[in-house]
Amino acid sequence: QVQLVESGGGLVQAGGSLRLSCVGSGSIAKIKTMEWYRQVRGERELVARIISGGRTIYADSVKGRFTISRDNAQNTVFLQMNSLKSEDTGVYYCRRDSYCSGVCHAGAWGLGTQVTVSS
Repeated sequence: QVQLVESGGGLVQAGGSLRLSCVGSGSIAKIKTMEWYRQVRGERELVARIISGGRTIYADSVKGRFTISRDNAQNTVFLQMNSLKSEDTGVYYCRRDSYCSGVCHAGAWGLGTQVTVSS
C-alpha cells in the first residue's frame, strides 16, 4: 500500500512562505482524495483537500493564502503556504483516501512535519 512521507516544514517568520511536500511510496494516481491536516494542542483539523480532477477545498482560515496541488507523475501532493501567521503553527500531516488496486487499502496518514511561525 502507498505510504506517505511529508517534508518541507521548518521555522519561518510571520508573513513568510513554506512549501510542504507529501511523497507517496507508490502511485497516487488511483487515490481520489489527498488532504493536508494540521494538529494543534491535540486537535487535528483539515487544512486543504484535493480531489481527482482538481477540485480543491480549504479551511476558511487558510483560504487565499494556501494552495494544495498534486502531481500524480511524481506521486506528490504539495501545500504552498504564503502569508504565514503564528496561528498556522502546528504539525502538518498528509492523508490519503482509501483506494483499491487489486486489493483495497484503508486511508492512511504520514508521520507529519512541524511548521513553526514566529511573530
